[in-house]
Amino acid sequence: MQIPFLLILTLVVSALAHLGRHPSPRDVAHHAALSMMCADNVGQVGNARYKRNLARRWHDGNTTTVEVTTEAPYYEIIHNDTYVLTPEVTQGPYVWPRSQTLRQDMTEGQPGVPLWLDVGVVDMATCQPLPNVLVDFWHCNATGSYSSFTGLSPDTPFPQLLDKLGIPMSTFEIGKTDLHTDNTTFLRGMWPTDKNGVMEMKTIFPGFYVLRTIHIHVQVHTNWTLHANGTIKTANTVSTGQIYFNEDLVDKLMAIEPYVSHTAINRTTNAADAVFPYDFGNEYNPVVSVVPIDGEDVTKGMVGYITIGVDTNAVEYDDNNVGNP
Repeated sequence: MQIPFLLILTLVVSALAHLGRHPSPRDVAHHAALSMMCADNVGQVGNARYKRNLARRWHDGNTTTVEVTTEAPYYEIIHNDTYVLTPEVTQGPYVWPRSQTLRQDMTEGQPGVPLWLDVGVVDMATCQPLPNVLVDFWHCNATGSYSSFTGLSPDTPFPQLLDKLGIPMSTFEIGKTDLHTDNTTFLRGMWPTDKNGVMEMKTIFPGFYVLRTIHIHVQVHTNWTLHANGTIKTANTVSTGQIYFNEDLVDKLMAIEPYVSHTAINRTTNAADAVFPYDFGNEYNPVVSVVPIDGEDVTKGMVGYITIGVDTNAVEYDDNNVGNP
């Protein structure tokens, strides 16, 4: 009976991962066509972005400073494809808007390999960069825990967590059922794109939790306003998705501290993940490209970049006081 039970758990978690509004095949095909049409423009936008000399510093607990200059290496690996954040992929059960704060550094001292996410956002209707859209991130820490949910084990399948909380799976609704256990906010943040449609977020490389590959959740909001505490007051959410990393990179980073200490469960790979194939369909490329900050060793830190295409007319929902304190 043990094997069927585990299979059922896996299937339930996979089903849970796909809860939410699914676009019609026609919508998906339409977005794919828009993405292909914008390919050349995205390449030009990418070159314009990375010709800038971006000097960044990472300060660790020992006050060691590493200077980052992102110039020539980018020219060799810029891609002309666009990753379209689609509503095929859910926000996940660990979304908590009240912990999503306007800031450009969301590390809060969490240990891990430094990661600067450099994101460009393109309007698929015009193939032009989108200024002043709010790009919203959240991901787990090096050992799989999400802030605001640190009381929930990252090593326990989600149906079992719900069972322990006395919540029937049939009544659970993503974004509505309140599972948060605390008021921590690490590795959650959002920042608007500049006049060139580009923003940057400072974080760490994520770890992993049960039955999911390593990923970062991303939403894009337009027409946004904020509360005084930096959380969203009102906004139109036009895109929801997840971004991922190359398996060779992941293998290298998971072999070092603090990631290697997470031994309670086996890591789920991109190939085995239930959500990854949906984000990789229709010629979308959700894998972040990275460059080591010292030009050699990614374990010392990296700059990651990805270009995201959004359909500003495809409003998933209108947020209203979602971050109400």
